[in-house]
Amino acid sequence: MKSKTLSNLPWAASAVWLLLALGAVLVMTPFWVMLITSLIEPAQATQKPPVLFTTVLHWENYSRLFEQVPMIRYLLNSLLVSTITTVMHVVLCAMAAYGFSRLDFPYKNGVFFLFLITLMIPPYVNIVPLFFLMKTFHWIDTFWALIVPGLFGAFGVFLLRQWFNGLPVELEDAARIDGCNPWQIFWRVALPLATPALAALAIFIFIFSWNSFMWPLIITHSESMRTLPVGIAALQGSFRNDTDWPVLMAASTLSIIPVVIAFLLGQRHFLKGILMGSVKE
Repeated sequence: MKSKTLSNLPWAASAVWLLLALGAVLVMTPFWVMLITSLIEPAQATQKPPVLFTTVLHWENYSRLFEQVPMIRYLLNSLLVSTITTVMHVVLCAMAAYGFSRLDFPYKNGVFFLFLITLMIPPYVNIVPLFFLMKTFHWIDTFWALIVPGLFGAFGVFLLRQWFNGLPVELEDAARIDGCNPWQIFWRVALPLATPALAALAIFIFIFSWNSFMWPLIITHSESMRTLPVGIAALQGSFRNDTDWPVLMAASTLSIIPVVIAFLLGQRHFLKGILMGSVKE
């Protein structure tokens, strides 16, 4: 007699799909509320019950947003900082991870252990010494201060090292026989094979950099250097009635578009990079 598994029971499959659909609705509800609020009148934004559907779309909320704040400048600042930070972070972490995976040098495991310890340190602990370091370099209110602190991280080194550990050594031996030096092996063999892990790390870093609020708020003081999260926060008034909620939600809606695009571009490699890069062969 055949034993019935969960996947063979029609009611069980329906229940799973129902739970998944419910979860998707719960996840998407805040984004729907944000979108609808950006398209209604200011008086409707604070009424009870909240407006979840509307037939009249007030697109002028978006034009009022660009009139009130230099939104283009905020977007360009965030895009510049996030893009440079992501590219350099992935490259530097890949180089360090490959060194820890393939090269032999004294105290390699001890140094890597020190890298992992930094993951347990809350990032806010470093804000004060990092601020004084930026002040010493005269980088306050500059792109240097927004970009340089995010160029390296232990998480990226750990993720990519695990991936490089799973790559067959025979591929590198074959490249070495063909006359490739270690630098060429890294760029032409190891790095292309690590594309899923690189894509996963790039998505993580881009989203983290794009959403960063505390550090840009502290290190910048001129409006021309503000990033998007800091600029959006400036739209919120001290009191509920002082805030133009449709304009604020319009800014929030625009702010998630680059993140969604980044995830859609890298989603093919994202899960593969996370799952395979976290398993030791």
